[in-house]
Amino acid sequence: MSADKFDRLVDELSLEQKVRLLTGATVWRLRDEPAIGLRAMVASDGPVGVRGEGWDERNTSLTLPSATAMAATWDEDLVELLGGLIAAEARRKGVHLVLAPTLNLHRSPLGGRHFECYSEDPLLTGRVGAAYIRGVQAGGVAATAKHYVANDSETERLTLDARVDEQTLRELYMAPFEAAVEAGVWAVMSAYNGVNGATMSESPLLAEPLKGEWGFDGVVVSDWGGVRSTVPSARAAQDLAMPGPNPLWEENLVAAVRAGEVPEAAIDDKVRRLLRLADRVGALDPGSPDGPAAPLSGGSSAEAVTAAPSPGTSASSSSAAPSPGTSASSSSAASSPGSSASSSSAPLAPEELDAARALLRRSVAAGTVLLRNEGGLLPMDPARLRRIAVIGPNAAAARIQGGGSAGVYPVSTVSPLDGLREALAGAAEVIYSPGVHLDSRPTPLDTGNARNPRTGEPGLLVRLLDASGAEVHAEHRLTGRLPEPGRAASAVAVEIRALLRPGADGPWDISFAGWGRVQLEVNGLLRIDEKVLLDTDDPATVHLTPPCRRVRLSLTAGREVELVARRHFAPGTGVASILAADPVRQDGPDALAAAVELARTCDLAVVVVGTTEEIESEGFDREHLDLPGRQNELVRAVAAACPDTVVVVNSGGPVVMPWHEEVPAVLLSWFPGQEAGHGLADVLLGAAEPGGRLPTTWSESALFSTVPEDGVLTYGEGLDIGYRAWLREPAAPAYWFGHGLGYASWSYEGLSVPRRVAPGAPLTVRVRLRNTGRRAGREVVQVYLSRPETEVTRPVRWLAGFAPAVAEPGGTVEVEVGVPARAFQHWSAERHAWCTEEGAFTLLAGRSSVDLPLSATVFAGADVGADVLVEP
Repeated sequence: MSADKFDRLVDELSLEQKVRLLTGATVWRLRDEPAIGLRAMVASDGPVGVRGEGWDERNTSLTLPSATAMAATWDEDLVELLGGLIAAEARRKGVHLVLAPTLNLHRSPLGGRHFECYSEDPLLTGRVGAAYIRGVQAGGVAATAKHYVANDSETERLTLDARVDEQTLRELYMAPFEAAVEAGVWAVMSAYNGVNGATMSESPLLAEPLKGEWGFDGVVVSDWGGVRSTVPSARAAQDLAMPGPNPLWEENLVAAVRAGEVPEAAIDDKVRRLLRLADRVGALDPGSPDGPAAPLSGGSSAEAVTAAPSPGTSASSSSAAPSPGTSASSSSAASSPGSSASSSSAPLAPEELDAARALLRRSVAAGTVLLRNEGGLLPMDPARLRRIAVIGPNAAAARIQGGGSAGVYPVSTVSPLDGLREALAGAAEVIYSPGVHLDSRPTPLDTGNARNPRTGEPGLLVRLLDASGAEVHAEHRLTGRLPEPGRAASAVAVEIRALLRPGADGPWDISFAGWGRVQLEVNGLLRIDEKVLLDTDDPATVHLTPPCRRVRLSLTAGREVELVARRHFAPGTGVASILAADPVRQDGPDALAAAVELARTCDLAVVVVGTTEEIESEGFDREHLDLPGRQNELVRAVAAACPDTVVVVNSGGPVVMPWHEEVPAVLLSWFPGQEAGHGLADVLLGAAEPGGRLPTTWSESALFSTVPEDGVLTYGEGLDIGYRAWLREPAAPAYWFGHGLGYASWSYEGLSVPRRVAPGAPLTVRVRLRNTGRRAGREVVQVYLSRPETEVTRPVRWLAGFAPAVAEPGGTVEVEVGVPARAFQHWSAERHAWCTEEGAFTLLAGRSSVDLPLSATVFAGADVGADVLVEP
């Protein structure tokens, strides 16, 4: 649609109609305007899956690898395919706007949301993020680059003021967002935090450089609850306040425009951008304002990419409300379990589901990083294996995704144990031992240990009650973790009932989480009755991780106990409730000794260690990089008992590995998504190469704090984060940015570069390398620049380009690596412009930020000379 047509549509609206469009109708749904053919658009969290409007375990989602795992592939084509899968999921669930990718940087490994961001490097982050955006938007769904800008940690994230100098802001933290705009992103999310004194929903950075210099023509949407003023945010280039309703931008904004405090032209620009977004996602049809809502644009053979809902799941409801009192729907007291309006979507045909799973399985292997492989232990030879020990708390129940708002309920989950058992069925015996247990958040009841007392079905009965205690809604649920326990306008409380069947004799902790008044009855006896006061306004805590109250009871295996938990809703406390039960485990020497004895009797041991949701999640940063519990002790003990030990680290970001030089093989699986076990088995057994390279440096300490002082977080390190910072340190990190071994070996044999590059011009580097291994393989050729003699503040070296190389054993390949003009430039705070410092730059090529066997000198100047071939 042309700009003139958008202008005409805006002119047809009154001020009240225009302002109405600038806030959400609900938590996830934007407002419609039938008079101009605008249908309501729906937003949903990403980036590893599309949840849809509701948060319901019966409406599952394909679950992709974490952002760190995607970036570890250094494979833009693959990430673009994953973006296409996200688009197909969004279309299937009626979602127009996916709140991803997250383009903030790994400023510190302590960042709690590290897993949701790609990398410590702005170029890698920008290129991977742009690929994700292209994949999503090719499917007719909007991607949202977030969180603009400097939202690189979680401590005091709603209020902190990041103090960042102009050069650092431009060269590091803004660079991935500029790449997103160049890729044509349709939405950008403003962050909660402030930058240099202005909260981002009111920041001048939304206008310049985002909408001005960069030419962003899409919508700036707030982070949820990020608009906290009327006039300052409306006068800024903030376009949409979510969630809705938001009174600051409704009657108050109309009054501010009429009083001349906010120009109506600014309102018009915001509405025009919303209409452009609606046009792009197929939600605007001025020719038929009264017609039915059209499906989302675009199509794909993988359009529906999830399993069918469980029996009893009904048609999609209109919204996910922050509290029952804001819902537009209700159910009668006669509703039976399973009759509720839970958000659901069309099932995927078997062949489409198979194709989606194959892509996700391939992605697991592509992002897995082989840190160490002494003696060529990997890949394992199945013909030489008779008995394998699989050990560790994350082996039988892998953590496939990080915690927080990005989480989804997966279609299915394949654990490392299941993946290896399936791959080695009939060939080798695979035996499991946990070794140690991890203290974690309480485990919600599920269909494996609970029954609905009304129907007898595996699961739980959830009832919404009115002020008199009468049931106004009931439904059957499959888990005790209920971010949204149904909807009914008259409800003032939720009740969760279940018959718990303990799996073991002994003490059990029965837990109930929620805000407000919480009560728990066990076999008719009131065990908990407490008022839990809200002590935070962070949405991740309020709506996802309310505090637990627990009681310890002695239970008998197989003897059911009836649990009744009630929570009375309080204003502003959301509706999230969690009913959980856990046996009290004694993590003593017996469990570890059993694992060690198992390892001693096996040909090979695979130990899977990792983090928990208490360590890596939204809403808080990490206090340290240590693995929780006795996992380090477990690794060392198993390795001493079984010389052929492979350690798999299941975490979203760096952890300290004090044993990493004591075991022959170490793999990083990140949070690998639902096909975790299949992809890991492919790597271990050689069906696929571990294709990953580190997108961030793995160190044993964090160089920079994430904790603000008096509300201010100073980015005093400037341009030197990640590998750039470690290059200035006397000690080396455990593993450098870009490192990863694969199963082939490579010799770098030649480098061809221009002698000179004109200011503002890109150049092409040609790197010749040979596969010296016994297998075909894929290498990631990395090119870095440095400026030994400079009058400008610069890192020691910085990533300038990368490209894949593929060759058969003994084969030679020449790879072209594009180096953009920006790689030679710096941002001048004095000139407020990109500038090129003329003179000699050193160009280095190799396989990591420190393994760079090839180098050449390139002069930045006016005259371009002939290529020069540099031999190692």
